[in-house]
Amino acid sequence: MKKEILINSTSYEVRIAITEEGKLVELFYESPGLSRNVGDLYWGKVAKVMPGIRAAFINVGFPQDAFLHFSDIDTSIDDYSSILGDDSDVDDDEDDDDTPSPPQQKSYPKSRAPINIERGQDIIVQIIKEPVGNKGVRVTSKVSLPGRYLVLLPFNRRIGVSKKIYNYKEKRRLKQIVRSLLPEGFGLIIRTVASGQDENLVRDDLKKLIATWNEMQAKAKSLTPPAILYKDVSTTNSVVRDLFRDDVTKVLIDSKKLYKEIKSNLEITSPEFADKVELYSASAPIFDVYNIEKQIEESLNKKVWLKNSGYIVIETTEAMTVVDVNSGKYAKSKDQELNSLKINFEAAKEIARQLRLRDIGGIIVVDFIDLYEDSNKRKLHEEIKKEFRKDRAKITVLPMTDFGLVQITRQRIRQNIIHRVSDSCPMCIGTGRVQSKMAFITEIETWLQRFRGGGGDLFLRMRVNPLIKHYLTSGLVNKILKLCLKYRTFIKLEVDEQLPLSEFRFLTAKGKTDITDEYSN
Repeated sequence: MKKEILINSTSYEVRIAITEEGKLVELFYESPGLSRNVGDLYWGKVAKVMPGIRAAFINVGFPQDAFLHFSDIDTSIDDYSSILGDDSDVDDDEDDDDTPSPPQQKSYPKSRAPINIERGQDIIVQIIKEPVGNKGVRVTSKVSLPGRYLVLLPFNRRIGVSKKIYNYKEKRRLKQIVRSLLPEGFGLIIRTVASGQDENLVRDDLKKLIATWNEMQAKAKSLTPPAILYKDVSTTNSVVRDLFRDDVTKVLIDSKKLYKEIKSNLEITSPEFADKVELYSASAPIFDVYNIEKQIEESLNKKVWLKNSGYIVIETTEAMTVVDVNSGKYAKSKDQELNSLKINFEAAKEIARQLRLRDIGGIIVVDFIDLYEDSNKRKLHEEIKKEFRKDRAKITVLPMTDFGLVQITRQRIRQNIIHRVSDSCPMCIGTGRVQSKMAFITEIETWLQRFRGGGGDLFLRMRVNPLIKHYLTSGLVNKILKLCLKYRTFIKLEVDEQLPLSEFRFLTAKGKTDITDEYSN
C-alpha cells in the first residue's frame, strides 16, 4: 500500500494529510490559536471528587476543570508530592501495543473513590483527550513520555513490546538493550519502529526520555499547582514521530523551514528515514496537486458517494453518529442479496475511511442494507473489522442485528474535523433549518400582544436580520405596518447582521434596554 504524508504550511496554520493509495485517510491541523495539548503533563489540584459518576475534576489552569475517571487513576501511587517512583522490580511483560496499557486496576464500589484521591490533593495528570463540545479535556494519572522508539512509563514498572514486532529474537534483543539503562521503578513500551534499529539509537532515545523526566521532577518541586510540567511536541512533529514508519513511502513538505526542521530531527533519531523527506517547490498548491482540497470538501458533506452508485449519509448528534447505507441505482446482479452484500462491502470500506478522516468518536450506528442470510451477515462483520484494523483508535464492532444495524464504538481523542474547519451557521444555529416566515411573524405578534397587554410603551425599536427586514417591509401595506396599526405601537425597524433569521430583539424607544426576554416564553 502506497502511504504518503503531505504537509502544507500557510500563514495561519499547518495542515498534515495522510493518504493511502492517493485517498485522504487522516487530517491534522496546527495553528497558533489551536495548539495541541494531548500528551501534555500538568501539576494539578483535585477540585472535586464525585463518587456518583466515579470521577474527579482536576484544576489544571484551564477555564474548565479536567475530567479524571476513576479507571484512569494510577492506584499504585499514594503520594504525588515527591513524584518519585518506588524501588519495585521491573515486571517483564509480554507483547503490548505502542501506546502504554495500564496495569490491572482494582475495582471499587460505586459509592466511594479510590483511597489515593481526595479534594485539594496535588496530582500529576496527562491530557489524553481534547475538549469536545462543552466538555473539558480528559486526563489520566497513568502518565507516559513518548519518544521515537520507546514510551517511558514513570509509574508503571514494566517492559512491554509492540504486538507488531513478531520476531521473538528481536523482542529479546530490544528488551536487553533497555534493561541495562532503565532506572528501578520505571517501565516502558518498545514501539514498532524500534524493530531492527541500531542499539545506540534506542539507548539515546531512552536517555533523552529519562533526562526529560528528571527535568520535570526538578520543575515540579519549584511550582505551585496548577502548572504545566511538560509540553509535548507540535502536531507536525508528533505525526512524523508516531506515524513515520516503513510503510510510508515519502513525506512531502511545501515549507523550507519545516522541511529543514523535520529532516534534521530524522537525521538524528531515524537516519534511515531521512531520505524519504522531500521539499515540494512547485508553484501549484500541494493539496491541489494531490487532490486533497477536494477530499477535504467532500468530508464535510453528509452524503458520500460510493464507486458502485450507492451512497452513505452521515448524521452526527450529541449522543452518537448515525450512518445510513443506500443502494442508489445499483442493480448489477439479478440476485438482490448479492447486490446488497456488494454495496455493504463497499460502504464498510468507505465508512471506516470517513470515521478516521473526520475523527468521529463515541457510539456509531450503521444502518446497512438488509441481509437475510446469516453467512452474509458474518461476512460483512468480518469485512468491517478488517477495514478498521487500519485505524489507530480503539474500536469495537458488534455483529449485525436482526434490523440490519451494526453498532460501533470508536475512541475519541481529537475534535471532529467538521468542528475544526467549519462553524455553526449563524442563521440556523447549526440545526440546518430555519423558522418559516409565517411562524416568525406569529412569534413577533404574540410578543407584541403580551407587551401591550402588560401596559407597555407605545414606542419600540426592533432589531432583525437584514433578510428579515426586507421581508417585513416589502409591499405597499407591509407586515410591520399592519402590526403597528393593530397594536397601536410605533416600531422603528433596525438591522443587526449578527442575528439569526429566527431571532428578533425588542428595545425601548431610546434603544438602551433590551426587553425581549421579559415578554417571551
